[in-house]
Amino acid sequence: MATIKIKQTGSPIRRKSDQRATLIGLGLNKMHRVSELQDSPEVRGMIRKVQHMVEVVEG
Repeated sequence: MATIKIKQTGSPIRRKSDQRATLIGLGLNKMHRVSELQDSPEVRGMIRKVQHMVEVVEG
């Protein structure tokens, strides 16, 4: 199955608790951390929820 790499570019400070939880679920929670996950609709939805704090490095 395909994988997707995402990098955190925004801080979770002063964000809603559900957005913080989404970052933790993606394997992120600190600035500039990179996580490689399976490319699935669930992961895509999580990325969309915090799209202002992450960027896709490779797809």
